[in-house]
Amino acid sequence: MAYKYSTELLYEAAVDQLHNLGVTLDDIAEIVHLLQVDYIPDLTMGECRENIVAVLQKREVLHAVLTGLAIDDLAEKGMLPEPIQSIIASDESLYGIDEVLPLGIVNLYGTIGLTNFGYLDKKKVGIIDHLDKLKRSNVNHEHVETFADDIVAAIAAAAAARIAHTRL
Repeated sequence: MAYKYSTELLYEAAVDQLHNLGVTLDDIAEIVHLLQVDYIPDLTMGECRENIVAVLQKREVLHAVLTGLAIDDLAEKGMLPEPIQSIIASDESLYGIDEVLPLGIVNLYGTIGLTNFGYLDKKKVGIIDHLDKLKRSNVNHEHVETFADDIVAAIAAAAAARIAHTRL
């Protein structure tokens, strides 16, 4: 029998899992603000946060967030079959699924979402940089953030695109 969860429960689960990684909505809002303040000088952190919440209230986004973070968790626990366990745990450079899954989030917001995501994937700003450094310094794979940094980047990119679509 399939279980059906409300969007509210999925949202709470996603936010809780992000918090468990040390990521707050305010951390993501700082990135959104950085992406859009040059174009919208009166943009507030509150507006950035509201748009993050709006992005995270879409079921497709929640599914992508929960799936990616679950894969990281399983890899951290050593519960994936080889060779994918080693590939994900080490964040192998040619493994691109950690970017493909978050593209499902940004594609909901058009080319602005996509270009913002590409920028954040390369620049690694704010909490994204912190998550990326954690995984790069984690030789024993005690913590796996292969999907986490890209998921956070996708949420920020989508929220920034959402703001651009409504304010520009």
